[in-house]
Amino acid sequence: MQDLRAVVVIDYQNVHLTGHQRFQATKYGPKHDALVDPLFFAQQLLQVRNARQRLDHPCAVLKSVDAFRGEPSPDHEPRAYARNQAQKAHWERDKRVRVTLRPLKYRYQYDSGGRPVRDPVTGIKIPVGPPSEKGVDVLCALALVRHALRDDADLVILASLDSDLVPAVDEVLSLGTAKVETFSWYVAGENTYELRPSDRSQRIWNTRLTEANFLNCIDRNKYS
Repeated sequence: MQDLRAVVVIDYQNVHLTGHQRFQATKYGPKHDALVDPLFFAQQLLQVRNARQRLDHPCAVLKSVDAFRGEPSPDHEPRAYARNQAQKAHWERDKRVRVTLRPLKYRYQYDSGGRPVRDPVTGIKIPVGPPSEKGVDVLCALALVRHALRDDADLVILASLDSDLVPAVDEVLSLGTAKVETFSWYVAGENTYELRPSDRSQRIWNTRLTEANFLNCIDRNKYS
C-alpha cells in the first residue's frame, strides 16, 4: 500500500489563537507564550491522523507545510516585526516548511481636515487600535487549490477553523485530483467545531487534536 504524499496548509493565526483559547493549560496565559511551530503542528497532525486510520487505509507522509501569517509593520511595531521575521527564519529551518507573511492592516488617526495625523519626529502615520489580518484566508484558499493540483501531492490538509474557507474545500472536492481533509481542536465533553463541505452528503476526514497535541506543537524558543 502506497503512502499518501501530504501537504498541510496552515491558517497560522486561526490555528494558534483557537488552540490557545481552547485549552486550560494556555487560555489564561499570554498568547505569545503558546505560538505554534508549523513543522511541529504538521507532524502532530499526521501522527494522530495515521494512528486513527484503519489498517487497510494508507498513511500520510509529510511532503510540505505552507503557513500563512500576518506581518506587523516595521514602522509601527518594530520589535514585533523583528520577532516575526526571526520566527519565520527559524520555522523555515526545515526545507519542507514555507511561511508566507502578509502585512497587517492598520487604522490611522485623522485630523479635522481628513488628513492622517503623523508623528512630528518621524513623520509616520499614527495608528489607532490593534491591526488586523486581511487576505490571509484568500491566500490559504488559493494554496489549498494549488497544492491539490500538484502531481506530487496526494492529500491536502487544511488547518483552519475559518468557515470562509469552506468554498476552497468544496473546490478541491470538485477537482477530484487530491484528497482533502481538515483538522479541529478537541476537548472531551465539549462541542467540537470542524470545517465541513457545503454538501453534507460528502464526508471528509477530520483529525481531532487534543491539549497534549497542542502543547507538543508550541515553539519554546525565546525571541527578543
